[in-house]
Amino acid sequence: MADIERIPSDLPFPFSKAVKAGGFLYLSGQIPLQADGKPLQGGIEEQTRNVLDRIGATLAELGSGLEDVVRVTVWLSDLALFASFNEVYRSYFKAPHLPVRSTVQARLAFDVDVEIEVTAYKA
Repeated sequence: MADIERIPSDLPFPFSKAVKAGGFLYLSGQIPLQADGKPLQGGIEEQTRNVLDRIGATLAELGSGLEDVVRVTVWLSDLALFASFNEVYRSYFKAPHLPVRSTVQARLAFDVDVEIEVTAYKA
């Protein structure tokens, strides 16, 4: 399809970092990673900032930003982390640019505490 563009991942995994399609940007789920690509094992606040900063950088690279995010899916290793996660999340997403969101508990790759996936609108 001519109106679909796949942006390859920098990681050695079989998925695209992002896909542009139909005016939307679909970003693969992001986990907290250090500069060398190894998982970041800090607290939930540090992990959440890391992931949201990386998502923001990917969106900027594609000509978009967090204000264009329309949907967020969050996986937490433990829902007991929900309040601490939300403290950080609120500093990145502010009214009137609040996306819809789902949050679920799951065991995550590399035993990190958070994974976040977003969809952004890009006209």
